[in-house]
Amino acid sequence: MPAAPGNAMIRHIVFCLGLCAASASAAPSETCPAPPAPFVATTVDTVALDAYIQQGLRDWKLPGVSVAVVKDGRPVYVKGFGTRSLQDGGAVDGDTLFGMMSTTKAMTALALAMLVDEGKLGWDDPVTTHLPGFALSDPYVTRDLRVRDLLTHNSGLGNTDLLWARGDFDAREIIARLRGLPLSYPLRGGFAYQNVMYQVAGEVIGTASGMSWADFVDTRILKPLAMTRSYPTLARMQAARDGNVSAAHFEIDGKLQVIAESPVDAVPAAGAAWSSAADTAKWLTFMLGDGCMGGTRLVSTANFRELLKPQAMVPAGEFYPTAKLTRPHWTSYGLGWFQQDYLGRFVAMHTGSMDGRTAIIGLMPEENLGVYVFGNLDHAEFRHALMWKLFDAYTGAPARDWSKELLALYGGMHADAKAAQAKQDAARVRGTKPSHALAAYAGTYRHPVYGDVTITRTGNVLHLAMGPLPDNAGILQHWHYDSFRVKLGDGRYGWNPVIFRVGADGGIAALRLFDDSSDALEFTRVAKP
Repeated sequence: MPAAPGNAMIRHIVFCLGLCAASASAAPSETCPAPPAPFVATTVDTVALDAYIQQGLRDWKLPGVSVAVVKDGRPVYVKGFGTRSLQDGGAVDGDTLFGMMSTTKAMTALALAMLVDEGKLGWDDPVTTHLPGFALSDPYVTRDLRVRDLLTHNSGLGNTDLLWARGDFDAREIIARLRGLPLSYPLRGGFAYQNVMYQVAGEVIGTASGMSWADFVDTRILKPLAMTRSYPTLARMQAARDGNVSAAHFEIDGKLQVIAESPVDAVPAAGAAWSSAADTAKWLTFMLGDGCMGGTRLVSTANFRELLKPQAMVPAGEFYPTAKLTRPHWTSYGLGWFQQDYLGRFVAMHTGSMDGRTAIIGLMPEENLGVYVFGNLDHAEFRHALMWKLFDAYTGAPARDWSKELLALYGGMHADAKAAQAKQDAARVRGTKPSHALAAYAGTYRHPVYGDVTITRTGNVLHLAMGPLPDNAGILQHWHYDSFRVKLGDGRYGWNPVIFRVGADGGIAALRLFDDSSDALEFTRVAKP
C-alpha cells in the first residue's frame, strides 16, 4: 500500500543519505556489489500487460512502441508492439531502433563522470578551464559557470533550440553564438530546460578525452555495455543501413504522417543517440548496478552516485504534468535525470521528445527496477502511462488505469490550448490591410544570434525561409495590419505570428517571430531584394 506522506519523506532521506553522501573521488577499481536475488515474475500478468499496451496503441493513435523492463539485474520484459512505419510497414520488435532523444543526456553525464574518475576534469571546474574560448553574455557567469552547471538547466540561459533547429549551424558555431544572448535569470537562480548547454558539455568531453563526444560514448559506454545495436548519432545509425528502424510520425490536419528526422546531430550530446528496447535493457541494468556491468566497474561508486544526486529543485511549472497524478512531495534534477518520489520511493526519470518520436526512462533503485519505453508518434504521452503502470505492476502497488487518467489529463490540456487559440483568433481585427505594398516587406532580416530570415515575394504571396530546411519555411498569410502568420514546413505546429515593424523613415525595419510568447525574437532588416 502507498506509504504515508511522512514515511515517504523519511524513506527518501534515508535513501539519499546512502546514495549521495560519498565524495566523488573513488577509483573504478572498486569491487562491484553482489547481484540481487533473481526476481520471480509470477506476480505480473504479462498477458494482461500485453493487452493493456495494445489497447494503449489504439487509444493514443500510436503506430508502434517498444518496452524494456529490468528487475533485480536482468531483463524481465522486452517487447515491441505495432508497426515501425505507417508508410512502409514492418512490425516493431525488441530490436527495432528508435531515437533516444533527451534520454541521451544521462550518457553525456556518465561520460563526464568517467573523466572525473580519470582526473581529467572536476565537476566544479570552471567551464573555461577546458574551453578557454567559451563565453556567455555576462562575464561573471562566464567565469563562474562550472562543469556540473552544464547539466542542470540553471545556467541562466533560456530556450536556445532555434540555434540547432535551423539546420545550418554546427555545434561549435552554435556554442560561439551563445555569447550574444542575454541571460533570462541569474546563474543557479532559476530553471530553464537547455539542450545547447549539454552540447557544451559534449565539447568539454572532447577536449578532456581527446576524442569526439560520439566516439567517447561509442567506445566507453555502448561497446562495454554490449549495446551492439545502439549508435551515438543519427548519421551513424543511418550509415549502418539497418532495416529494422522505426519511422517518425506526426498528426497533421487529423492524419498521421511519416515525417523526416530532425537535425539533432547538430547537438548530439543533448539527444542524438539511437537504440532498441533490447539494448536499453543493458543500459537499465548498468544504471541499476551502481556503475557496474557483468562484474566490471565502468565508473566509481562516488561519481556514479553523483549522477543521481539532486542538484537543483525543479518548480512545479517546469516538471512533467504527470505530477498532478503522481503527487510527489518534491521534484528535482540531477545530472541528466529528473527526480521525484513515488509511493515512498526515489524515482529518477527522463523523457526524450523530438518531432515524431517519444521515449522515457525510469529508475526505481530501491526496487532494483528500471523501465524504458520508445514510441514513434510525436508527444504520445502513453510513454508516461506505461512507465507508471510498469512501476506499479513490478512493485505490487495497487493497479491504476494510467492510460485513462493521462488521456483525461492531456485531453484537458489540449482543450485549454484550443481555447487559447480561439481567444487569439477572436482578437483579429478584420478588414485591415498591410501598411505597405507586399514588395516592401521582402528582404533579408538578421538576428545577431539566430541568423537570417529571408522574405521573398512571388506575385501576391510572401514566403519566409529561415535556414536551409523546408521545415523552417512557409507562406505568409495576412492577419491584420502589419501582422502576418505562417505555417512552417508541413504545418505540424500550426500558425506562428510574424509581425513587421515600421521604422522612423516609414519603411519596414524589422520583423518579430513568435511574438505571442516569451521566446519573441526581432530580426532587423539588413538588405532589400
